[in-house]
Amino acid sequence: MNLLDTKLDRFQRQAFLAGTLALLISLVGALFNREHFFQSYLVAYLFWVGLALGSLAVLMLHHLVAGSWGFVIQRFLEAASRTLPLMILLFLPLLLGLHELYPWTHQEELQNPVLQHKTAYLNVPFFIARAFIYFFAWLTFAHFFNRWSWRQDQGEFLTKRMQLMAGPGLVAYVLTMTFASVDWVMSLEPHWYSTIFGLKFVVGQALAALAFSVLVVALLSKRQPLAGSVSAQHSHDLGNLLLAFVMLWAYIAFSQYLIIWSGNLPEEVPWYLRRTAGQWTLVAVVLILFHFASPFLLLLARLTKRRLGTLMKVAVLVLLMRLVDLFWLVMPAFYPQGPVLHWMDFTVWIGMGGIWVAIFLKGLKARPVLPLNDPRMELQTAHAG
Repeated sequence: MNLLDTKLDRFQRQAFLAGTLALLISLVGALFNREHFFQSYLVAYLFWVGLALGSLAVLMLHHLVAGSWGFVIQRFLEAASRTLPLMILLFLPLLLGLHELYPWTHQEELQNPVLQHKTAYLNVPFFIARAFIYFFAWLTFAHFFNRWSWRQDQGEFLTKRMQLMAGPGLVAYVLTMTFASVDWVMSLEPHWYSTIFGLKFVVGQALAALAFSVLVVALLSKRQPLAGSVSAQHSHDLGNLLLAFVMLWAYIAFSQYLIIWSGNLPEEVPWYLRRTAGQWTLVAVVLILFHFASPFLLLLARLTKRRLGTLMKVAVLVLLMRLVDLFWLVMPAFYPQGPVLHWMDFTVWIGMGGIWVAIFLKGLKARPVLPLNDPRMELQTAHAG
């Protein structure tokens, strides 16, 4: 066992222990405040499942375009996508909290004429059935891309097969994630709707996955076998991708706001009124400044993108803002007067994250950090030079 594996083993154990302890503490909190436990759980779940799904999406994008930027992060994306079975297990507690989270599960709410027209879609059995379909599709694509990558390590040539599968896989991901975002987040306020809402989640998950990959690359780049394989050009390419997704996220978020503001429809406007009232305005300003403006300006600089250590700091900022964005999307449905921070908001996120990181590291250690027998190796070597 090399020095890197030893360090990863130690960090994996620490992450698992910290996650288990934090989740146990959160379960104690759930006995006293069941409603807020499930609210915190939903936000944490959306963040960590977003890392897994975003990694799967970026992995498929890499196979589709065959860019050398993806070569140095491919194994991180694969390991993150292999955490999806864990996310299925962690989804089950949410089913116990449907009544605490979703108004359409309350019989008295169904007296509303608007909700009556949506009951064919918004009902518990169909909600669970759709979740099964989403996870089945995601697991299927994750399974094949990981399996084919492993078989290619053994000497088979499967690059073309993965490239052909990547296009349909991305389409399926966008469709399923769009419906999942409607089910899991939009239906928290079932009177409201937005046709662009799902795409905002898709881009946000890809952005989070890229930021996470940059973070892992930066932490491991000075250790073998990545040492000497990650060049300034790789960092520059990843920085450009990060910049592109930051801009795309901002474009979609602003487009949704502009369309709803210009339409001025009574069933759409209240969603934004809740998120721009009281102290929620401060959260919205924080998102504008640190989810878009700051990363955008920093990533415009060539020096930022070519210095992996500096790029890592931008990636950490993006990941933190992804959590704030999810908090801003979910919590005003329960606290329209202003943000209410509870200690379970932190313990649930840490608990779920500790388990997720431990499973991610276990998967990462199971395979070589760089793909073997990949025909893009020559391109990668030339790119690094």
